Amino acid sequence: MSLTKKVAHNTIVQIIGKIISTVLGLVAIGMLARYLGQEQFGWYITAISFLQFIGIVIDFGLVPVTAQMMSEKDFDKEKLFQNLLGFRFLTSVLFLSLAPLIVLFFPYPKEVKIAISVLVLGFVAISMNQVLIGFYQAKLKMHIQALGEVVGKVVLVVGLWFLISKNSTFLPIMALLALSSISYTAVLWIRATKENTSTLRFDWHIWKAIMHKSWPIAISIVFNVIYLRGDILLLSIFKSQTEVGNYGMSYRILDVVAQTAMMIMGVILPLLTYAWSRNLKKKFSYRLQTSFDVMMIFAIPMTVGIITLAKPIIFLVAGEGFVDSVLLLQILSLAVFGVYLGAIFGHTAVAINKQKQTMWIYISNAIITLIGYLIFIPKFGALGAAWMTVFSEIYAGVLLVLVIWKYTKVRIKLGTFMKALLSSAVMAIIILSLQDLNIIFLIIIGSITYFATLYILGGFSKQTVKEIISFKK
Repeated sequence: MSLTKKVAHNTIVQIIGKIISTVLGLVAIGMLARYLGQEQFGWYITAISFLQFIGIVIDFGLVPVTAQMMSEKDFDKEKLFQNLLGFRFLTSVLFLSLAPLIVLFFPYPKEVKIAISVLVLGFVAISMNQVLIGFYQAKLKMHIQALGEVVGKVVLVVGLWFLISKNSTFLPIMALLALSSISYTAVLWIRATKENTSTLRFDWHIWKAIMHKSWPIAISIVFNVIYLRGDILLLSIFKSQTEVGNYGMSYRILDVVAQTAMMIMGVILPLLTYAWSRNLKKKFSYRLQTSFDVMMIFAIPMTVGIITLAKPIIFLVAGEGFVDSVLLLQILSLAVFGVYLGAIFGHTAVAINKQKQTMWIYISNAIITLIGYLIFIPKFGALGAAWMTVFSEIYAGVLLVLVIWKYTKVRIKLGTFMKALLSSAVMAIIILSLQDLNIIFLIIIGSITYFATLYILGGFSKQTVKEIISFKK
C-alpha cells in the first residue's frame, strides 16, 4: 500500500473527527469569550497558559518517542507501553503538583490562582494522552484519538451550555474544562485496555531507554516552551488581563491550525521511522517529499485565508467585543508556515534519531525570542508578542529544514509549494471580491477555488484522488 493510501485510510475517520472537534472547540471558545468578556477570558488564557508552560516543560517529546519506540523491536510492546504510562504519570504528577505553589509568587488575580489549582487534574490527564496518542500513532489507529477528542469537546460544549444557563461564575467553568480533559483521556485509556493491559509499570532498564530517547527532545522542549508560551506569560505580567484576552483569542485560533499539522505528521512519523530504520532511502525520500507537499497544500491557503478573513472569523467566534484581536490574528497567521515546517522536519529529526543535532536550534531560538519578548512586550504589548512569535516559528522551521537536509541529503522539490502559493493567491482575489457574503459561504467558495486551481495547475492528480478513494492494496 502506498504512503498516500496508508495516510488516507488511517486518517479519514480522524479527519472527520478533527473537523467535528475543531468546530466544537471553536464553539466552546466562542461561548467562553462571549460569556466571560475580555478580562475574564484573559484570566482563562493566563491560567491555561501557565499550566501549559509547565506541561510543555515535562512533555519530553513522549508522543513521537512513544510512536518511534513502539515501531521498533527493542522491547516487548506491552511492557514498553506500561512503562511509558508509568513514566508519564510520575513525571506529570511531580511537576504539575508544584503549579499551585509556584503561581502564588505571580501578580495574578486570586481567581486565576485558584483556577490553576482546579485545572491541575485536567492537565495530568492531558499529559497521559501523550503516551496514549503515541501508542495509537504506532498502530495507525489515530481515529480512536479523534473519537476521544470529540467526546471531550462534547462534554465541554454541553457543560458550558448548562453552566451559562445557570449564570455560573468563573471557577465552575474552569472545573468543567478539567472534566472535559479527563473525559478525553478516559476514552483513550479504555480503548487501550482492549489491546494492552493499561497499568503503570516500572522497569528501570526500559525507563533508562525512554530517558535516553527523550532527553534531547526534553531539553529542546524546555527552550521551546520559552517561545511557545513565554509570550502570554510575560504579557500577563506586563499588560492587562484584557490585552491577554485579545491576544489569547487570536492565539487559540492559531492553535487549531497547529494541531492540524501535528495530526498529519503524527500519522506519517511511523512510516518515516520504518523507512529510515530499514535503510529504504528511496522510500524515505518519497515519504518526506510527500509529507512536505501535503503540509504545504494546507499551510499556504490557511495562512492566506486567515489573513483575508481575520475580521469575520473573530466576529463569528468571539463577537465584536474582540475587535482588537483581528490585527493580532492576521500577524500570527504568518507563523503558520513556520509551524508546518517545524512539524514536518521536527518529526523527521525524531524519525532519523537526530534529536540531539537539532537542540541548538531550540536553544538559540529561545534565547533570541526571550530577549525579543523582554524588549518588545513591555513597549508594544500584544503586537510585540505577535511579531516575535512569527519570527520564532519561521526561525525554527527554516533551520530544521537545513539540518534535516544535512543528514538525509533529501532535496525537497518546491513544485507543489509554488502551485499552492499561486492557487492561494487566486483564492484570495475571489474572496476579496465577494467579501460582503457570509463567512461560511466565503470559506466554501474559497476552498473550492483553491483546490480547483491547484488541480488545474497539477498540484495533485486524478491518480492521487483515485488512490485515496480506492480500497485496493
